[in-house]
Amino acid sequence: MRKASEQSVRSRYLDLLSERFQTKAALATEIINLESILELPKGTEHFVSDLHGEFHAFQHVLRNGSGNVRSKINDIFQDTLTRKEINDFAALVYYPEEKLKLIKNSFNSKSELNEWYITAISRLIKLITYASSKYTRTKLRKSLPKNYVFIIEELLYKSNKYNNKKSYYDTLINQIIELEQSDDLIIGLSFTVQHLVVDHLHVVGDIYDRGPEPDKIMETLINYPSVDVQWGNHDVLWMGAYAGSKVCLANLLRICARYDNLNIIEDAYGINLRPLLTLAEKYYSGDNKAFYPKNKVADGEQASQLELAQLTKLHQAIAIIQFKLEAPIIKRRPDFEMEERLVLESIDFDKNTATLYGKTYPLTNTCFQTVDPEDPNRLTDEEADVMDKLLLSVQQSEKLKRHMTFLMQKGTLYLPYNGNLLIHGCIPVDQDGEMEAMTIDGVKHYGRDLLDHFENYVREAFDHKDRHDDLATDLVWYLWTGKYSSLFGKRAMTTFERYFIADKAAHKETKNPYYYLREDIDMCKKMLKDFGLNPETGHIINGHTPVKEIDGENPIKADGKMIVIDGGFSKAYQSTTGIAGYTLLYNSFGMQLVAHQHFNSKDNVLLNGEDELSTRRVVDKELERKKIRDTNSGQELQEKIIILKELMHDRFLD
Repeated sequence: MRKASEQSVRSRYLDLLSERFQTKAALATEIINLESILELPKGTEHFVSDLHGEFHAFQHVLRNGSGNVRSKINDIFQDTLTRKEINDFAALVYYPEEKLKLIKNSFNSKSELNEWYITAISRLIKLITYASSKYTRTKLRKSLPKNYVFIIEELLYKSNKYNNKKSYYDTLINQIIELEQSDDLIIGLSFTVQHLVVDHLHVVGDIYDRGPEPDKIMETLINYPSVDVQWGNHDVLWMGAYAGSKVCLANLLRICARYDNLNIIEDAYGINLRPLLTLAEKYYSGDNKAFYPKNKVADGEQASQLELAQLTKLHQAIAIIQFKLEAPIIKRRPDFEMEERLVLESIDFDKNTATLYGKTYPLTNTCFQTVDPEDPNRLTDEEADVMDKLLLSVQQSEKLKRHMTFLMQKGTLYLPYNGNLLIHGCIPVDQDGEMEAMTIDGVKHYGRDLLDHFENYVREAFDHKDRHDDLATDLVWYLWTGKYSSLFGKRAMTTFERYFIADKAAHKETKNPYYYLREDIDMCKKMLKDFGLNPETGHIINGHTPVKEIDGENPIKADGKMIVIDGGFSKAYQSTTGIAGYTLLYNSFGMQLVAHQHFNSKDNVLLNGEDELSTRRVVDKELERKKIRDTNSGQELQEKIIILKELMHDRFLD
């Protein structure tokens, strides 16, 4: 019976497919096309990680393709253009709108400008021809600016072998200039180059955190032609807040207050913080130094006393609310094993001490005005009302809804892709290298199975935003802070201790053994195998932990099996890493790790043509050039070809 049913489904599917390919010739053409595509070189993958809201640095890396654009410019023009000309041309490709303004203001006559237009368009056409050499014409056409497809294709495939079309091509260019379409065409061609040098973008976690413009990064990603995201711990925190977790919301608000980054909440997403500020003004002092905003102090900016006091008060208010909200989750989820994080219950209010992990510490910079010693975890009516209003405001933000929905659609907790494993944090293991198990709903899970369950619960929480205390919503918060979380990767988050305990020994957060075991080649092979990948050819591409190059740390670990690409988009880490992070390129010839210098400004690029790039390290040289056949998309094409050949045999061949 089952076999008959399968046969029926197969027949109906072939019937539907035959409506698209109604003739033998049409079907044969499609098979020929797909078989031929399999033999093309694989496209370039671009890996970035830990963007942390640093939009301008991210935008530059995206526009220059981690140096890929300049590399191709050098290939074509290094023998015919000066260094300055190459720098100017590269800046034009990166930032065409802004560079055009500068260039146009430098000419004394319209004829000089027109000559420059002709030269620039010609160079861009040459660059596109080179950058698109491994793509089909169909794919290239999709990358071209829609308004100029006909004109560009004529120029791309220009042939004047018999001198029959010279005036035709001259007229094309002259009319573009005369009709004042040159700027739009150059801008369109420049963006085409940017998209051609990178076939697919991977964002290996943490779009959000302390940086000022994660919303602009999200808009860029939404409009990017081909992209996926591996969720980071900060991304999941924002997803959790939108999904209905008040404790996730409290955490992200506290972080924004700590780094003087509330503009992202109020201005970018339109979330009303007035109720929280009113509460903070009523109960808290503006001179608690432990709660001063970090960025104002670190950057030496002269904040007004009023602004500083407001931020400090708000910071205290949301921190206390956070500690209160954590407690009920810890109590109703014993499998989380977080009883030691009942921090408000650890306080002796008479002695002003806290006992944590068996040791008693004196407390400093306290702000427990709304904490009832008899029931320390209880929210006051005012605090409960504030959190209700904040959550409603968050879930009513259309912009935030669009961004979080994109993260759900394009994001996963981990991704096996083209033989490699992409993951933001870690795979929880014990000190012996065995996968750590966590009990969820009475069942133990570990390794890939554990991460699959985490992801399923994130999606369940997102689908039921009206539930605030179910297991799924609690697990989203656990991913932020739990000891078996693949995104946190530490035994405990010592936020309370950092605020209130002077002894820095209490601040220590012990990392999961993964972070030193990932140096071992056999361990990496074991993890690759657990995720269904070839341990001999695969790599783990990892974000989350800054690479301290300044101390000699190597981002390439375990003989190339592990590649760590965090380390620097966030300015806060650059003094300890010594660089502005790593990105990774993977083309048909192999992998290249790119180290970046601090991104100073777009103006520096526009005026001087300087790229904030330092070195490229070859990670893995392919013995044989990779084809599309060898990729995930190639596998999908091969499956499609099998079905089409089945249709050919079923409908058109005897």
